[in-house]
Amino acid sequence: MKTTTPTFIAFVFSAGLTSSLVAEDTTASPLAAFKMYCVKCHGQGDKVKGKVNLLELKSEKDLLARPELLNTLIGVLENREMPPKKKPAPSNAARKHLVARLQGMLRQALKTRAFAPTRLRRMNRFQYNNSVIDLLELNRQIFRLNERLMRRREDYFKPETRKMPAQVRVSSRPLSKDIDNQRPEGFKGVASFPQDKRAEHGFDNRADHLTLSPLLMESFLKLSQTIAESPDLNSRECRSWPWLFAPPGKEAEAKPDPKIAAATAIRSRLHKLLRRAFRRAVEPETVERFAKFAEARLAAGATFEQAMRTVVGAILGMPEFLYFYELPAEKDPGNKNGGRQPVSDFELASRLALFLWSSIPDDTLLDLAEAGKLSDPKTLSAQIDRMLNDRRMGRFCDNFPSQWLQLDRLITSVPDHDKFPYFYLVDGYRTSMHMISEPLLLFETIYIEDRSIVELLDPKFTWENNMLRANYAGHSKAGHDVVTQLFKRIPLNDSRRGGVITCAAVMTMTATPTRTQPITRGAWVNAVIFNDPPEPPPADVPPLPEASKEELEKLTIRERLAAHREREDCAGCHNKIDPLGFALENYGPTGVWRDKYENGRDVDVSGVLFNQHEFKTLVEFKQMILKEKGRFIRGFISHLLSYALGRKLGPADAPILDSLASEAVGGKDQMRVVLKSIAMSEPFLHKNTFTETVPEKKESTEK
Repeated sequence: MKTTTPTFIAFVFSAGLTSSLVAEDTTASPLAAFKMYCVKCHGQGDKVKGKVNLLELKSEKDLLARPELLNTLIGVLENREMPPKKKPAPSNAARKHLVARLQGMLRQALKTRAFAPTRLRRMNRFQYNNSVIDLLELNRQIFRLNERLMRRREDYFKPETRKMPAQVRVSSRPLSKDIDNQRPEGFKGVASFPQDKRAEHGFDNRADHLTLSPLLMESFLKLSQTIAESPDLNSRECRSWPWLFAPPGKEAEAKPDPKIAAATAIRSRLHKLLRRAFRRAVEPETVERFAKFAEARLAAGATFEQAMRTVVGAILGMPEFLYFYELPAEKDPGNKNGGRQPVSDFELASRLALFLWSSIPDDTLLDLAEAGKLSDPKTLSAQIDRMLNDRRMGRFCDNFPSQWLQLDRLITSVPDHDKFPYFYLVDGYRTSMHMISEPLLLFETIYIEDRSIVELLDPKFTWENNMLRANYAGHSKAGHDVVTQLFKRIPLNDSRRGGVITCAAVMTMTATPTRTQPITRGAWVNAVIFNDPPEPPPADVPPLPEASKEELEKLTIRERLAAHREREDCAGCHNKIDPLGFALENYGPTGVWRDKYENGRDVDVSGVLFNQHEFKTLVEFKQMILKEKGRFIRGFISHLLSYALGRKLGPADAPILDSLASEAVGGKDQMRVVLKSIAMSEPFLHKNTFTETVPEKKESTEK
């Protein structure tokens, strides 16, 4: 095999020759390619850009030992971010060969690498609410959840039908303002603990964010007691009342002694309740401990109902209920296999319920887990199908899409009242509450009807009500249905409308009160659509000041932002995010289409996507995004996988992520197929309980 010698490489650099003058060897090793194209910025001289010194790599073995660096190198080469413009660069054939070599090395390096540790984590607020509801079989929420940005006002969420109705009634509750106009949400006397925050570029179920301070622990204990004591915990609101709280009836017929009858009923009921609450087989000693506690209450004069309420209050405050944790496998207690232990059947049941229902496993999952049958592939496949058809999947649609799209940012968006009077409705209500439902209803439709996830970007339909239609037209003549909103499904023939990228909600939340923010929009697209968030800007970069009257009369936003691109330490990221942001400049600060700025200048949306696809219009931009749909599919699946695992993805997850994305690009891209493939993937079915694992140093390729 022909190779490029170090002497020849040194000659190339010393002579300042470009790659067009080099007789390029497309079979050269990665290290030779790095020396030819990369080390001038990443190795030579006093300043090593991005803290990446490729001259430290003496052999391919050194590269194999740094899989995160491998992954980063693959990304910047595929996206043509490296080498920078106006620098010597490999030909297309050489670049393709180099990427393939690095991908093969990455697969080799990660073949047996440990998954990220599976950490102890508490329930977040959304999971706690759902778990109490499912444990006690309640008919409504136990406390108000601001996490649910859209409320269904009718029972249309029926995944088993695989069909959304033509119109639905929904509402929203922005800024904690009660517009439910129905019975109070939550049980009397029950106050929730604070809402859990999203991890940066992540979700609110991240284990490393779900800690439990002494103050929060006290809140949990008080919460558990107030739930058990609430007058709303009664036979009308609690379907478990007959088998849990009601005094023994038919159970006592075979036990003439009331004390014996009560003791038998308590133990039978507690066994069922504790298995649900603790998500595992319950030892007789555990049942007996709680039974003795209940009997002591009876002996002190409490009624059967009061005794069971006290026991329920104690269970809801137990660490075994509040925490999800996974233990080392019995066959490998020392974690000698490198952090890839199969999860137990009970752990698998909990993972499935957390991922799909944001709750605890139901009795069907627990029965199969206790019998050791849940992990059987055929059984697991059938159970996932059952869960996907269950109406509890509404919780997934309540939780995942709003966090994925970062729609909570819309709640604090306040367009200038004088410039955009149509945005504000009667009594101070804002059109944002109508905007928020459009992408969420699109997501629900794609889930219920099991449509391709690519339709999230370019569907042939959307959901619209009168006020949202008026906003897109830039006026407010649309009525005042602010409490309950009637949304209708309408067909689309114009690519300028539809999809999550160009919806009014995203356009509004990525703008200031007076102008659009192309950089913010581009960063949002990179982080949300492609799961490739840019690095934070340097600390000494000043914010763009509000434009003076003279600037507004003369310059476009693109011209005003040109100064940021002139800084060498800023140009790399701006080359990556600016085309994505400026492509959306036809949408004003509230999502209204425009062809010209206020000063009469034409809106210029042209750019180059991924350093290779030129576009001149928004329609062409969308076409290029769809042409590169593999990038979106991989990014979307990585978001889902991180959400499913409750942790940030690590290097060991990359091979299965590539495999899942490849299957989806190949045609298996329906929403439920993707969700099922994640629930049956190797990272989901395996754990790493060796928490002392030292995380690898994060690599960067900052330009």
